[in-house]
Amino acid sequence: MNLKLLGSALIIAGTALGAGMLAIPMVLAQFGLLWGTLLMLVIWSGTTYAALLLLEASIKAGGGLSMNTIARKTLGKGGQVLTNGLLYALLVCLLMAYIIGAGDLLKKMLATVGFDLSMMQAQIAFTLIAGAVVAAGTAVVDKLNRVLFGMMLVVLVMTLFSLLPSMTVENLLTVTSDNKIDLIKTSSVLFTSFGFMVVIPSLVTYNEGVSQKQLRNMVIIGSVIPLFCYLLWLYAAVGNLTSDQLTHFANVSELIAALGTKYSSIHSILSVFTGLALLTSFLGVAMSLFHQNEDAFKQNRAVTYVLTFILPLIGALLAADKFLAVLGYAGIILVFLAVFVPMAMIIKVRGNEPQDQNLSINPDGTAMYQAGGGQMALGLSFLFGCFLLMAQVI
Repeated sequence: MNLKLLGSALIIAGTALGAGMLAIPMVLAQFGLLWGTLLMLVIWSGTTYAALLLLEASIKAGGGLSMNTIARKTLGKGGQVLTNGLLYALLVCLLMAYIIGAGDLLKKMLATVGFDLSMMQAQIAFTLIAGAVVAAGTAVVDKLNRVLFGMMLVVLVMTLFSLLPSMTVENLLTVTSDNKIDLIKTSSVLFTSFGFMVVIPSLVTYNEGVSQKQLRNMVIIGSVIPLFCYLLWLYAAVGNLTSDQLTHFANVSELIAALGTKYSSIHSILSVFTGLALLTSFLGVAMSLFHQNEDAFKQNRAVTYVLTFILPLIGALLAADKFLAVLGYAGIILVFLAVFVPMAMIIKVRGNEPQDQNLSINPDGTAMYQAGGGQMALGLSFLFGCFLLMAQVI
């Protein structure tokens, strides 16, 4: 895998790592590590397969700058309008959550060095600066993300080694709730935590010329990294704090404060880690929304910059203490966009292929990429989407 593909896999991983890293211990701790781990593996499997379906649709549609182009080519005008509506709602909700979390963290970090910003000022400053990086282009985001992700992994290792000696078996084995209905309800937050598929169309375009097998490996590697990071972070947090503490945190600074108070030597490490996680996630999601607006409105970078960040910023300012709630809303939208829409695209695309081949052919005569599993896998993916919707209804 070349550096460009590796950087793209890290963009996928960095997009996922963010809000989920902060929310997962808070929502899963009470159910114990066994059930929390099993549910996370189910969510990861379903999400990764859905992402591979979107990759297949993107490749067979001839690439494209955004979901806007792919939806138009596969689902027609009606599907394009529906997909765009869902995508805008999702990306705005995710960016709101990241701005809320990053603003809260930035405010606390600057206060330690004598800069006293209000929450509004911190959110605006973060959005303007990080948004400017996104507006500079995918190549800039890729290179910066490689550096940030490398730093994040180093800090994660430091954090885990710092927390490991103080983990207790009692905390790890504690289960304060055996209510499986409440466990299922956490699925929307977990699913949102793997919401990296929004960057796939941009990365297919960015990696033009590479093999389709390499693109598949890019998606798989990019999804496996956050899975391991989430599991390690869950075990570290649960091993050091009681489930009662974790379930009562409302935002990232409270989680850091609790661990930092107990282990003052790692307070700064945790602040840096969570800041990097939020920033890499913000960059990936914002890049997707920027490209969507660029493709849909055909405006210059300055206008696209304003269109991309004005709504998420206003939403974050109006919902400054609703971090987990916003993630829950995003989860509902993501089910339709990330599971049902790619399925519809694939059903339409495969339905237009020769029945005796059920595949498309590249110009060089090789078969285009097709996600494995056939009709059975598509059926399981549909049931996965229904399971996620049920988690919202019950």
